[in-house]
Amino acid sequence: MSFLAELWSFMRTRKKYWLLPVLVMMVVFGGLVVLSQGSAVAPFIYTIF
Repeated sequence: MSFLAELWSFMRTRKKYWLLPVLVMMVVFGGLVVLSQGSAVAPFIYTIF
């Protein structure tokens, strides 16, 4: 949790709010890839990329 607090502090002090959507999308796509490993949906998800 301290990593997230430090990252938020960095973005707030340096006015780098544009990083937030990038980080959120990276987490969403990473979670999608991890959850699709070994499932029948995996070939369809990989065609998105």
